[in-house]
Amino acid sequence: MNEGRRAEVRRPSRIYEPHHPQPPLKSRCPSVGSRDPRVSKSSAPAVFLSALMALSALPAAASAPPSSPVVVELFTAQGCTACPDANRSVARLGQERDIVVLTYNVDYWDYLGWQDTYARPEFVQRQRAYRQALGQRSLATPQVVIAGHENLDPSRESDLHQKVLSVATPDISPPDIEFRETGDRVGIGSGRVPEGGAEVVAVRYSPGMHNVTVRTGDNRGRSVSHMNVVRAIYPLGDWNGRSSLYELPPAARANGSGRDAVIVLLQSKTTRQIIASAMMPELRPD
Repeated sequence: MNEGRRAEVRRPSRIYEPHHPQPPLKSRCPSVGSRDPRVSKSSAPAVFLSALMALSALPAAASAPPSSPVVVELFTAQGCTACPDANRSVARLGQERDIVVLTYNVDYWDYLGWQDTYARPEFVQRQRAYRQALGQRSLATPQVVIAGHENLDPSRESDLHQKVLSVATPDISPPDIEFRETGDRVGIGSGRVPEGGAEVVAVRYSPGMHNVTVRTGDNRGRSVSHMNVVRAIYPLGDWNGRSSLYELPPAARANGSGRDAVIVLLQSKTTRQIIASAMMPELRPD
């Protein structure tokens, strides 16, 4: 995986600059009946129309779903006997608004006889990073991590739901995350960097439910469901608190990910807390 290049934001751009609302039109051009000698009553409507046309000609950012959804990460395995029930519980949670479930399959249960069809070594590395940040002694499945810093047992579905609803907001004000309309880059706004630094990560996943029938091992004969199966993780670079632009790898771009979806996470390097997140919107038709 090639790490995306980071470039400083070049002004002006509405993609990664903070949004400053335009002042009311009446403060920019005289209204009908104005006594301004430069504008007559007959010409005022034309001035007003010209102002509206100029505003509509400004470049627009790509349309996006609600910003910074709560990210629920599930570490699971098809060969783990406790995982099928946890997968279903988390999938029900992921049907709620403003919650994004990411399912990472790990391979350390493959020795039981079934080779997990979705597992990748880098997903185990991500779980290890959470183990260190959360002070855990060992890896285990199923494991749910909420917003990068809350660990919970997914077997207690009611507690899981309540915890997601009450998840703490980041310690710092999250910067804006916006995608270029071309779908090849993402901008992170300015803000305060958490202690230890922060990094930008793109996660590509196959949305919806995916079922796999296990043929061997402890779950032999069982159909295991997965929601939003993660396919790849792409580190894009560090975030230094300044507005920055990051290039997405071809497989994570809007025109290169096929039917997969992409979410970008801004995450603390030390606590692993997710500071901000944003889903890549669909490209507008030309």
